[in-house]
Amino acid sequence: MAGARLVEPDMDFIREVKSAGGGTLKKCYQCATCSIVCNLSPDEKPFPRKEMLMASWGRSDELMTDPDVWLCHQCNDCSTYCPRNARPGDVLAAVRSFTYKRFSFPSFMGKALASPKALPLLILVPIIIMTACIWLTAPRADGGGFLFMETNVVDFNIFLPHSSVDALFVFGNIMIFIFAAVGFVRFWRSLQSKGSGVKITFARAVILTLGEVFSHTKFRECGANHPRAIGHMMLFFGFIGAMVTTALVLVFIFIPHYLELLGLESAHPFFELPLNLPHPVKILGVLSGLALLVGGGLLLYRRWTNKDQVGANGYVDHLFLYVMFFTGLTGMTSWLTRLTGIPMLAYANYFLHILCVYFLLWYMPYSKFAHMFYRGLAIVHARCAGRVKE
Repeated sequence: MAGARLVEPDMDFIREVKSAGGGTLKKCYQCATCSIVCNLSPDEKPFPRKEMLMASWGRSDELMTDPDVWLCHQCNDCSTYCPRNARPGDVLAAVRSFTYKRFSFPSFMGKALASPKALPLLILVPIIIMTACIWLTAPRADGGGFLFMETNVVDFNIFLPHSSVDALFVFGNIMIFIFAAVGFVRFWRSLQSKGSGVKITFARAVILTLGEVFSHTKFRECGANHPRAIGHMMLFFGFIGAMVTTALVLVFIFIPHYLELLGLESAHPFFELPLNLPHPVKILGVLSGLALLVGGGLLLYRRWTNKDQVGANGYVDHLFLYVMFFTGLTGMTSWLTRLTGIPMLAYANYFLHILCVYFLLWYMPYSKFAHMFYRGLAIVHARCAGRVKE
């Protein structure tokens, strides 16, 4: 006969799960319909039934070591068929949002990104930094005023100099990825703390997981929320394309330019800014921006028009989608307004675009943007243990 076990619920965790979109948590009466209808749930110890039980009991520590929380791709079949409208998919999404806070470093940033009250301050920080860069580094005219205010030529480099943008981008991201690594290591150690049998090697699990991520195979197995796979894939590849575009500009324009400034006369940029169509890098950038716009727009539209079926309607989920969408939108309008030849209109759009980019990247470890890393680590761990249906 098993011994008695004292359960000490984490009431703060329960309250946070409810406030993050899991307000239906206590409606669950453990009928197991959710686990039966889920195409992704393994046959042995299926989710999300057990996760609903742990969440309702406030077992936050157990959920933080449970990779099954991340095997859920929010297809919402479980919520569609739940006879009690307990919405297990939304509860698991809220648990994942709690994970960003639990493992974040520094911890106050995780709390800030989860709170709507902190949003104005989070936006204000990059605005202040960018404004300071303009004030300190933007070229001045002979009269002492800013050159960009006294010329009819649209040139982003005289408004927010590329050297300032690059410095903030490179050094800021190095610092942020160090902070992010702390959280990811903490999360990985928590997954390993429970121990599990090894069915396949770590390297094999990583390869399979990368293939799954890029092919979106699990998303396509969803039933009730299958259209989400299209929007998610466009958003994902739009972001990848935008990052590749940025990397190409950095490698082929800015690095040779800076090397030339250091006295390496033979190092010249491979092409010059501004890029225009039909330059291949510009084509990639435009297609990536359109993918962000269309993919993000589809996901937001479905949340506006079909909230119950889509699910994951917490603040963290919406914030991430809006930032991604506006990053694509302002990127496209920055290009289009530059073509109009109206300087201040172009500069205003460019300022908003860089603001969105910095918000997205600098707050990555603490927002839903981090889910791709947390989910990837959890799937690798689960795959090693044989928990993933292949």
